[in-house]
Amino acid sequence: MSSRLAQHLELLAPARDAAIGIEAINHGADAVYIGGPSFGARDKAGNPIGEIERLCAHAHHHGARIFVTHNTILRDDELEGARRMAWDLWNAGVDALIVQDMGLTMLDLPPIQLHASTQTDIRTPEKARFLQDAGFSQMVLARELTLKQIGAIKAEVRDATLEFFIHGALCVAYSGNCYISHAVTGRSANRGSCSQECRQPWTVTDSAGRIVAHDKHVLSLKDNDQSANLEALVDAGIRSFKIEGRYKDMATVKNVTAHYRQLVDQLLERRPEFAASSDGHCRYTFAPDPERGFNRGGTDYFVNGRREDIGAFDTPKHAGIAIGHVTRVHADSFDVELNSAELALNNGDALTWWDRQGELQGVPVNVAQSLGGRLWRVFPNMPKEMQGQAVSALKDLRKDAEISRNRDMAWERLLDKKSAERLIPVTLTLQETDTGFALTLSDGQHGASAELRYPHEAAKDAARAEATLREHLGKLGGTLFEAEAQNIILELSQPWFVPASLLNALRRDAVAALEAARAATWQRLPKAQPVEPPVPYPEDTLSYLANVYNSQAAAFYARHGVKVIDAAYESHEELGEASLMITKHCVRFSLSLCPKQAKGVTGVQGTVRAEPMTITQGKEKFTLRFDCKPCEMHVVGKIKPSVIKQQAREVPLTFYRTRPGVSV
Repeated sequence: MSSRLAQHLELLAPARDAAIGIEAINHGADAVYIGGPSFGARDKAGNPIGEIERLCAHAHHHGARIFVTHNTILRDDELEGARRMAWDLWNAGVDALIVQDMGLTMLDLPPIQLHASTQTDIRTPEKARFLQDAGFSQMVLARELTLKQIGAIKAEVRDATLEFFIHGALCVAYSGNCYISHAVTGRSANRGSCSQECRQPWTVTDSAGRIVAHDKHVLSLKDNDQSANLEALVDAGIRSFKIEGRYKDMATVKNVTAHYRQLVDQLLERRPEFAASSDGHCRYTFAPDPERGFNRGGTDYFVNGRREDIGAFDTPKHAGIAIGHVTRVHADSFDVELNSAELALNNGDALTWWDRQGELQGVPVNVAQSLGGRLWRVFPNMPKEMQGQAVSALKDLRKDAEISRNRDMAWERLLDKKSAERLIPVTLTLQETDTGFALTLSDGQHGASAELRYPHEAAKDAARAEATLREHLGKLGGTLFEAEAQNIILELSQPWFVPASLLNALRRDAVAALEAARAATWQRLPKAQPVEPPVPYPEDTLSYLANVYNSQAAAFYARHGVKVIDAAYESHEELGEASLMITKHCVRFSLSLCPKQAKGVTGVQGTVRAEPMTITQGKEKFTLRFDCKPCEMHVVGKIKPSVIKQQAREVPLTFYRTRPGVSV
């Protein structure tokens, strides 16, 4: 099936900056999402317009796209700046904006495609259909959905593209429904500044005050890994595979993007009804392996139903890959026997082990010395507070302790270098003309030619002349293109002699002509138009969970029939106890204290109830409430008075709450 007629599958990679975005494209991304100068949900991952323009130019050469995260909720005094920035991004060549705040849709935006951020919390067919009909071309579904739920959404959403996170860190709360960071620190996840309270250790007590978990990271999840589920996700309706990680480093983005590019390409080979949404084939100097980068262990989360082991409760850090065990501890070093003779240690590696309390310990390697075979001596770089102490002072570093490595300097040095090339296959055809020769290049969808005026001069050695023609025409190094030997076609009555310098010039002219032809046919993504008259929102009442933070967002929902619109949590109108997190993850279930788990167990059935629990850390204390019908957990608490006072001093705000009969 022609790629023009096939349904496109899109691999969407993250970028912290333009340099990482360029490498994401080089390593196989069909699109890259990146933060603009401001208003992105990762406030420390912003980028200047000029850098984004540079990234767009590189991406568009390969038919790839650039999406900018414009997905914080906005105050009224920020709307004009957000509007102007949208135009700047459009002029820089950006292909789409990823949006959370519906107020943006009420502004004079450029004709740019809008994508609904995962922060819009899309879990139901009704909401997904509404967003499609409100003018969104693509939407990032909630990470918590099962294949069946995704399929139900696809049945309602026929025009918009469905996007799904397939790899990286998981937010424990439904995206957009997490306010614990703001309640504790004043840093709002909806404003791009999450303090990650979910990654902290908490002590869990039951309704009788008994400790059921002590200093465990009970809100911290393993990392998302859908490597085994890509085809099932496609069958459910997903067309855009999204990798999390706008805070990730270059090596991680290269590695994970290449891993999924290979998986997607294998899927495309099996399923000819689908095609990649950009051009070019990738070759790598390394074997992609996501486990070698930062990860907390993998889970496919809820895609195939609820799992018992989705939590990273012992540590939110990267424990690394097991490589061996300690054989002896010396005063200034320790010896390690590696699991395989194929392994080696490097200066600068970082090694980890678990202490007797189940906490992760680690130390960087100053000098790694081979003792022959699988034995190595490690001279560690001791922590500052332990300078001058013996290595035995490292907590629970002991004989037979299992050792893992969470930083492999050989691997990092490999990925520091050029590690991929992405080239577009072309066919070159050399033909005779009345006045010389014409060279045509075709990539299958675009074609271009260049001509050379030169007399038809018979070659003294026909075989050598043909080889010379093929050799010089095929020298496409430094361009976007490559040609296999069978795709260099000589439509000549005989092999003519042509000077190498002229052949090279002809080839360069033809390459330039093909690049120009590709650029001339480049098209913006079409912007979806809202259905008129405006379709009704699925509900007529919105709580603080809708994140309405400005008058234009309130006007949007009122336009779509909502009668009661409460202000966003960040407005501080919700000052009593509130759900600060709503999660599909359930602490009761993970601790094997769920009534459903006890069902049918003799002597246990009927004795376990979903009574509230409490989590504490220092002065912080929250209630866990369990809503068993939808199988959800609520983390309930109040906002700190100090947060209210601090923000009252820093930002003068006006918030909007509408009631029946009150116009916006």
